[in-house]
Amino acid sequence: MDWASDSLKKLEATREERLLQEPPTLSDADADKLLQEFHPDYLGMERNVRVGPNADTCKFPHELADLLESDSHLPQNFEPSVDIETDVLILGGGGAGASAALALEESGLTVHLATKLRLGDSNTVMAEGGIQASLGVDDSSRRHFADAYVGGHGKNDSDLLRVLCENSADTIRWLGKLGCTLDCNEDGTFRLRSGGGTSVPRVLACKDYTGLEIMRVLKDAVLLSNTQTLQEHAAVELLDDGAGQVTGAVLWDRNKGNLVTVSARAVILATGGSGQLRLQGFPTSNHLGATGDGLVLAYRQGCKLLHGESYQYHPSGTAYPEALVGQLVTESIRSTGAQVVNAEGERFIGEMTFRDVLAAAIIREVAEKRGAQTPTHRAGVWLDTPLIDIINGEGTLRRQFPGIVHRFERYQIDPAKQPILIYPTLHYQNGGIQVDRDGCTEAKGLWAAGEVTGGLHGTNRLMGNSLLDITVFGRRAALSAQNDLPPRRPVTLTCLKKSREQFKNISDRREVLSPQLFPTQAGMKVAFELQKAEEPSATGFNSSGPSTYEPPDPFSK
Repeated sequence: MDWASDSLKKLEATREERLLQEPPTLSDADADKLLQEFHPDYLGMERNVRVGPNADTCKFPHELADLLESDSHLPQNFEPSVDIETDVLILGGGGAGASAALALEESGLTVHLATKLRLGDSNTVMAEGGIQASLGVDDSSRRHFADAYVGGHGKNDSDLLRVLCENSADTIRWLGKLGCTLDCNEDGTFRLRSGGGTSVPRVLACKDYTGLEIMRVLKDAVLLSNTQTLQEHAAVELLDDGAGQVTGAVLWDRNKGNLVTVSARAVILATGGSGQLRLQGFPTSNHLGATGDGLVLAYRQGCKLLHGESYQYHPSGTAYPEALVGQLVTESIRSTGAQVVNAEGERFIGEMTFRDVLAAAIIREVAEKRGAQTPTHRAGVWLDTPLIDIINGEGTLRRQFPGIVHRFERYQIDPAKQPILIYPTLHYQNGGIQVDRDGCTEAKGLWAAGEVTGGLHGTNRLMGNSLLDITVFGRRAALSAQNDLPPRRPVTLTCLKKSREQFKNISDRREVLSPQLFPTQAGMKVAFELQKAEEPSATGFNSSGPSTYEPPDPFSK
């Protein structure tokens, strides 16, 4: 990396001194000031939504607000006619959706799982660092709760958080029975790592591809189950009975190019996050399908969204090479000894502080010209990865983080010998649909689990709690739906029609359609194969033959 030779010389010159120093610390007041001045959540890029249950009561990023105020892809004259009848319809094929399906395996109910992409294509497979569980001798569910509550700035729903922490050990046992392999010590006990904001080591991992390992066993189990999977079926609208009960969904079969109407007694939303909205133009670590679909669908059914302004920008997103920009460098690599260092070779903050504080500190260093500039006009700070082998012995980094080594070696970068340039990447949707401890939403017949929900993590999530979230609450929502299954009711678009009436009152509403389904900003547009409109004025989906539709670009203005 000749372009960074001067900066790397400074980093190497300070390495020995940094090894002897304690990490810099911040007071609570200084950390709060840092967040207010530099964290993207606090930079005033939000606005009120003018319709729906959150109307004029809280702010959302303008990219999400536009979608919440947008019309459906369904044409005005569409009337649902049932194609599939099921007891439980799960929307989403990641960890939460798969966990929900497996919890219903012995229920005797008919279960359909619809996923926009393929089963397993989700943010779950992108999770590298691990899953939290209070298994250590000095640990407890109360200590886990306290760490997560402080990390969430005290804005967590304590009831949800209590359920999460009290079910961590049981979840690890359940995953083990499915065949999930997690790293162990020589004596057979689980190897526990530290994470940002954890007071004791609590993070279990499978090398640096924990989410992929968990999704592997969940996917295999679902494919062997009685669940009927509808792969490449994107949810475009929820159905209701006209009296407040959700009764199914309209799906778009991406392969056949037609709409499929599903009648269900219960619907479980497990559609994941919204990082691919790329708020404020940030790169993202998220999977292609993470476009906030479930937020839009639930909002039209009258479900309130919590902490809609709060997103997690993971501190260690890749900033170079260009082909890897936004991809995650797991937090575990920092807990193993890698230090965060600016272009002057200075260690400016403790690596294991809370993610939002660390992200804000990195943004500050770059904003104040203490970052390293790349040939593609990006900037970042150094993650001094060679320290891992220096501290722990040669070969440690390659042994514990083979995924990261493989990823960078394709670009002639050996992380055991060369530092990695990092900058925060849009990583996790802290807020989402309001649910209770059983995953029930405010709409009868509708449950939700995983990243699509809000409240559990407050306004900042600790590492490892997302993989725990999807497995705990995916199963819990399914069991709640089974135990409180509503009777089958008619399928109508009453809620959508009410939303459309509200949209008429917004004169300056963006002319986009939602849910967005796929990333649409410049350079990432996806042509949708939809069906040709019956009327010249119709837009989006209809029922008279295939055509090509390119969604409006929300970043075009």
